[in-house]
Amino acid sequence: MLPSPHGVALEWLEEGRRVIAASLVETVGSAPLDPGAEMIVDDRGRIEGSVTGGCVEGALVEEAQAVLAGAGPRLVTYGISDDEAVDVGLMCGGTVRLFVHELTDLALEPLAELRRAVDAGESAAVATLLDGERAGAKMAVLDGRVVGSLGLERLDHSVEGDARGFMAQGRSAVRRYSGAGEVMGSAIRVYIQAFATPPAMIVCGAIDFSASVARLARELGFETTICDAREAFARSARFSEAAEVVIDWPDRHLAQRDLGPRDAVLVFTHDPKFDEPALIAALRTGAGYIGALGSRRTQDERFERLRAAGVDPQDLERIHAPCGLDIGARTPSETAVSILAEVIGTRSGREGDSLRRGGDPIHAHEVEVT
Repeated sequence: MLPSPHGVALEWLEEGRRVIAASLVETVGSAPLDPGAEMIVDDRGRIEGSVTGGCVEGALVEEAQAVLAGAGPRLVTYGISDDEAVDVGLMCGGTVRLFVHELTDLALEPLAELRRAVDAGESAAVATLLDGERAGAKMAVLDGRVVGSLGLERLDHSVEGDARGFMAQGRSAVRRYSGAGEVMGSAIRVYIQAFATPPAMIVCGAIDFSASVARLARELGFETTICDAREAFARSARFSEAAEVVIDWPDRHLAQRDLGPRDAVLVFTHDPKFDEPALIAALRTGAGYIGALGSRRTQDERFERLRAAGVDPQDLERIHAPCGLDIGARTPSETAVSILAEVIGTRSGREGDSLRRGGDPIHAHEVEVT
């Protein structure tokens, strides 16, 4: 379903209410929520959603009231260095930038089509113009079509291309374009929010660790599949409760999957006739994370056999083995935490060290809005 408050905003618009949206478009440094969070306020004083977990919401209600009273859309910034930020309680040390604007009737069709696509499990994106007379205009980018317009044909085309890239990556950000709408330029800012299909996690092997990983992976938003050719092992209810169960040889199943950088493959079979073909098949996919259970000795012997089978040594660098972070995990549940932490760290480009020993920002951000 389309995440609240997006769906609520559409319902309010359909009821004829005036609706103001405060969209979190960028965070710099540490912040409670990521870009894409949204708070909406209607002309009856109703509020839905949150953008900072309570830090600046009160100030944003005042901003929304100003827009309802006739003020135009605006990009507002709150940060720990600002006196106003201290007043509203943003004490996490970061900066947040939000676009406060009214959702007009022109937003109805793009938001309705966005809701339909997301509810159908399809990737989609919505682009919001941040500058100019049409600031607040929205365009939905869907599978094979576009609904709505930002006002310039060339800008629509440029934004569509970027939005499709964001949909594939599952990321949201502000992009800049020329005054004519060309990709090379900085006169016009557009916030592109992607609603990507859930990442996939393929777990090869029906064992205790697989069930534990599947339960936690579901909480992290993965669509998890447990694949094992041994039907007697795989038919236990503990697997089907948390994942789709496929009875097939893992390498054959992987050959049928279109995996990308957000997806993960875990090989837990502990049997060379299963795990080595599965790893070779996984290396032929675009999966961003490939991991295998086993002791260091097991991995050394496995890699030797994979090299003998013709696997390029550089490809072997893609395999996390033994998989997981070194946190002293022993039980299946602890091991699941260790492995999924490494999956997240790999996706974020982090090594997984203790935060108290690190000097880098807790959250990395690619775009700065000025």
